[in-house]
Amino acid sequence: MKNWKIKITTLLAAIGLVSVSTLQAQNKNVVKETYKVSGNCGMCKKTIETAATKKASDAEWSEEKKELKVSYDPGKTNADEILKAVAYSGYDNEKYFAPQAAYSKLPDCCQYERSAKALASNKNAYNKTDKEQSPGSQQEKVALESVYALYFSVKDALVKTDANTASSKSKELMNALSMVKMESLNADQHKVFMKYVSNLKTDAVSIGESKDISKQREHFTTLSQNMYEVMKGIKPSYTVYLDHCPMFNDGKGANWVSKESAIKNPYYGSQMMTCGKISETSK
Repeated sequence: MKNWKIKITTLLAAIGLVSVSTLQAQNKNVVKETYKVSGNCGMCKKTIETAATKKASDAEWSEEKKELKVSYDPGKTNADEILKAVAYSGYDNEKYFAPQAAYSKLPDCCQYERSAKALASNKNAYNKTDKEQSPGSQQEKVALESVYALYFSVKDALVKTDANTASSKSKELMNALSMVKMESLNADQHKVFMKYVSNLKTDAVSIGESKDISKQREHFTTLSQNMYEVMKGIKPSYTVYLDHCPMFNDGKGANWVSKESAIKNPYYGSQMMTCGKISETSK
């Protein structure tokens, strides 16, 4: 009995040492920095910290000092990405000014007094970036057009009841979604993309991993609805139609997005190719 106690004590001590070593290794990768960030109140604090922690592992803003302390892994992000995210949320900081549209959307209590430089300058990095990317830089426009094109490829494969192509195109869609740099979208586009991108990726992965056409079509319902919301917020260069099939999912119905006004049903394919109707149009 005594020997067992000694063995258990030794094992727990070993586990503790491993945990401490792992924690120390992780801590070595963490960078801690402090930056000046404008703001007024507790609501500002919440918004700033929420924006910062989209990139940083930890963030704390001081209303008194107007300072943001951040911790982050330099292998995963950097100060520019963190401060851009803060600027996109409406708050000027020592590296980037918020776009006027983002600032104007802040509640009255949060609309801090902006510096003359922030109001007048057209040379700061953020405004330059914002100007270039509204309604979309060429790079981001190409990235989003690729996302949309691959969605339509998945849809076309389901119309043909081709599970293999639906799977491969959905995997490409997943990669294309990851290529879109959210921090480089303008404020309104950023909000739209952030709201839906996680669910889009989840459905893209599910369709990509399956060769079961029925399961692929189940995930295509939510993929389509979320993709349409993104297309409404970040419009493609062509008209898109939200089509509706009233019979799919035991009569609950399902939508899909199309570039054509002609109905080609991805949920039933050749069994009921023209079942459905256009419910919305986005130009």
